[in-house]
Amino acid sequence: MEKLIGPKKIKIAVFISGKGSNLNNLIKFSKLKNYPFLISLIISNTKKAEGLRFSKKYGIEKKIIKYEKNLQIDKKILKILKKRNIKLICLAGFMKILSKNFIKKFQGKIINIHPSLLPKYKGLNTHLRAIQNKEKYAGCSVHYVTSKLDSGKIILQKKVKISKKETDVSLAKKVLKKEHLIYPAAIKKILN
Repeated sequence: MEKLIGPKKIKIAVFISGKGSNLNNLIKFSKLKNYPFLISLIISNTKKAEGLRFSKKYGIEKKIIKYEKNLQIDKKILKILKKRNIKLICLAGFMKILSKNFIKKFQGKIINIHPSLLPKYKGLNTHLRAIQNKEKYAGCSVHYVTSKLDSGKIILQKKVKISKKETDVSLAKKVLKKEHLIYPAAIKKILN
């Protein structure tokens, strides 16, 4: 007889600063039976993050914490994560760099999605830089977060072809579609 109750889902927190399209996408995947995670907390460094609306829409707890690299804020966030039994942090357009201390305390349990084929184009303006350098391909990477910016071990990558008439805006849209495919797949891969 088939089991009706699936395995217990792992609680994750998603950190955002902006629109939250990856957050919204992850929420949708988390509701599927064969995805082993549940988003139980959204943390933003700004109350202006549009993605916070998904907290209300899906009934997910949200916290707005003005993130600065200091021990007090690290302790506050770590306490919140521990209290809610969060096992994995997913950065999704979180525009702050986490402190070394914070990363150390959550070692190997923080992942990020980055809009380039790492190790190329770490940091910002990835699409424009790829076009200016006449790259044939761009893409996105899901990687573990380390204290070095966009340098952790890569979990999954997906590439897209850069067309002759590509702009940074059109390329961003192409890459975002791939981000929406690989982020949930990467989480599933590391949790299974």
